[in-house]
Amino acid sequence: MTLRPVTPLLAPSILSADFARLGEALRLLEQAGGCTVHVDVMDGRFVPNLTIGMPVVASLRKETKLPLDCHLMIVEPLKFAAEFVQAGADWVSVHQEADPHLHRTLAAIRAAGAQAGVVLNPATPVETLTDLVGDFDFALLMSVNPGFGGQSFIPRTLDKVQRLDALRTERQTPFLIQVDGGVGLDNAQALVRAGADVLVAGHAVFKASDPLRAIRELLSEMKQGRESIGLESRPNG
Repeated sequence: MTLRPVTPLLAPSILSADFARLGEALRLLEQAGGCTVHVDVMDGRFVPNLTIGMPVVASLRKETKLPLDCHLMIVEPLKFAAEFVQAGADWVSVHQEADPHLHRTLAAIRAAGAQAGVVLNPATPVETLTDLVGDFDFALLMSVNPGFGGQSFIPRTLDKVQRLDALRTERQTPFLIQVDGGVGLDNAQALVRAGADVLVAGHAVFKASDPLRAIRELLSEMKQGRESIGLESRPNG
């Protein structure tokens, strides 16, 4: 029995958008449909880059009703996770590698009213989540090393997706599987076929000559990936 719970979603990362035109980027995603807004939060400590903070998330919240998916690439995430929910995040994910008290942080995100996610770097085995199943709503597998956009996809991520899908089936516990890094038309279908439910794409969307067309082509590939394994797409929820 499969626990792949939703029609696949695309989560374009605004890290790759023009920061002077974020409102236009949001309108684009609303027009395309089938999208959430992926927000990469980096602190210059856990990863070697600085990006978006809570004031920008609050501004994004005022401009769209789309779900805001905040990926916290920061140290000591418990200090800030609930504040991102208060700023407007609907989904908040934190890195397993950055948090020695991950269970507590995930509970705090849920208590604040958001979906709680746990992120694994490329070198972190999915088996580290075994004792947390049921405590998170989605798991994000990094298919590049976090910190910068535009990197190449690490192929062994496909195996990790399959192992994580097997874990949720074994435990009979639904959660979303998200993949972030190097996602494009050449691997979107295979990732969904392997078990992914949400794909994060930055350059493949916002650096395309026609971003709206790029979104629709990615969604089409994802739909084919779902249908190729005999699962009918159904509305989210």
